[in-house]
Amino acid sequence: MEAWVPLFKIFLNSPTPETEASLWLQQSSSSSSSSSSSSSSSSSSVPITTTSFLSLLAKTMIHSSSTNSICDRRVMFLQTLPFLVQSRIMSFLCFDHRRFCKRDLSMLARTLLTEAEENDFWVKRAARNLLDKVSDSNYQWISGLSLDSGKERVGEEFGSIPDFLKDAASSANELFLPWLPLSHDTLSSRELFAGYESPDLLSQVGEDADDNSKDVAEEMEIDLVMVAPLDEEIQNMATSLKERIMTFESSSKTIELANEIRRLSLERKADPFVILGLLEPWKADDETASILIFHLSNGREEEEIAWPSQVLCSIMLPKMLVLEEPASRVLVIAMVEYCKLYQRAAECALLFPLIMKRSGINNHMCDVITRIVKESLHPAHVSAFCRKLLCGQEVEKRSIILPCHQCLVSSQLVWTESLFNLFQNILNHNVQLTQDSIDQLVLLIIDLAPSFSKSLKFGNFLLCFITRCSLVLKSRKPLLVEAVAKTNTLVTKSILSKLASF
Repeated sequence: MEAWVPLFKIFLNSPTPETEASLWLQQSSSSSSSSSSSSSSSSSSVPITTTSFLSLLAKTMIHSSSTNSICDRRVMFLQTLPFLVQSRIMSFLCFDHRRFCKRDLSMLARTLLTEAEENDFWVKRAARNLLDKVSDSNYQWISGLSLDSGKERVGEEFGSIPDFLKDAASSANELFLPWLPLSHDTLSSRELFAGYESPDLLSQVGEDADDNSKDVAEEMEIDLVMVAPLDEEIQNMATSLKERIMTFESSSKTIELANEIRRLSLERKADPFVILGLLEPWKADDETASILIFHLSNGREEEEIAWPSQVLCSIMLPKMLVLEEPASRVLVIAMVEYCKLYQRAAECALLFPLIMKRSGINNHMCDVITRIVKESLHPAHVSAFCRKLLCGQEVEKRSIILPCHQCLVSSQLVWTESLFNLFQNILNHNVQLTQDSIDQLVLLIIDLAPSFSKSLKFGNFLLCFITRCSLVLKSRKPLLVEAVAKTNTLVTKSILSKLASF
């Protein structure tokens, strides 16, 4: 424990604890490894490593109550430290998270959030930031989680073999590791891995590693889709709740209904997605939906992303996907306020699937999305969202959506006048698009200009785009002039005049 005292002094007194702690840990780890290699006399002392530091923080302690010894409880060592030190440690782990095991960091943050209800606000915020940092970004696994599951998909192990070694293994004929006296056949034998049965790892060092990895990926996909059948009791309760959802009696009874749905979805051993699919809450009237969406969640920003995303995509998203008239005021206000609280859920469970609608968005959908973008999200968040939408891989644009609604969403953007209008509204909101987003929009303009040659909305978007991004579009001037020349709208001359001034 004495070896860690300098590090805790940094967390307590330093004005820049993240950088100083990172430097100290790096220097101490290197000195510890060099000393252990030179002598083995100090085998009783624990080496200073990132793993040992996390083990120290998660070490179980007995927290004694000053009033009653019966109230003693087991807590982590981290929870016995002052709130200031806890907050700084979590900020440091978030700052230097690449040097730590993602699974251990996630477990530490989850434990701090779920078991320490009396924690300081800044401790919770730092723990939440750490959990967001190390959480998976493709959300494919989220439908299989519940709020209190506390487990993550183990897809990337902290101690797994690096990619360059895997490549060497697949191409090596004689030696897997040239600097070790181990042949490829010896390393592939199961005897070498006695006591550690990991068929995935063994298959990766074999000759047909690619085929095996594909098989494993397919099995993971199947596991994510397969759902255990519901008990008859749960099905009967869901049927009863569904009937009550369709009839609005009063706000108090709707709140009581939301609490029952929440308990059924989260406290029973069943997939919340399956239960929400049985309840069909998107068929409720707008007033009922606006009450349900807030009281199904606890209204706190610190809540897990899984459940708020499932609530949003099962109540509001289906209503928006079939929107053919202006959305009601009560529904829009409810969505805007909900998205303020759960911005990550708003992105993956509402905005992405709605914009990726198979037939493209219309004017009414555009108005709702614009309202959410302006009032619920930070401009930097909107810029990152646009980059994912325009330039991201298919995995990045994967949405959280109920299986029964997946047929309404496409994997590719469908460009309509309303979608161009949406990007014009985003630009007018002073959102600074990234360079790759701007380059992608230029390519889209060149490709789509003949198809929207007489569209005034397309022309207005072009004028806004060229005006707002003029500093980075000078090198693209010839391409843009050629594209604009293919249009014939009221603003074509204004656009060409603007381009001539570059």
